[in-house]
Amino acid sequence: MFAYELHRMHHAELIREAAARRLSHEAAGATRGLRLFGRRHGGHDAEGRVSDGDRGRFARAA
Repeated sequence: MFAYELHRMHHAELIREAAARRLSHEAAGATRGLRLFGRRHGGHDAEGRVSDGDRGRFARAA
């Protein structure tokens, strides 16, 4: 019975360690994603800049 209890305690410890490691990896991935998001968009809107080349294509609004 003592060996079984040791096994259960060790198993629970491994599960706690895995959960903590998973949480830290998720947090690191989230902060890494925010840094990449800022670099990729460079402070511009998500849609990007609009080119002025097609201004004559549509009639002016009244």
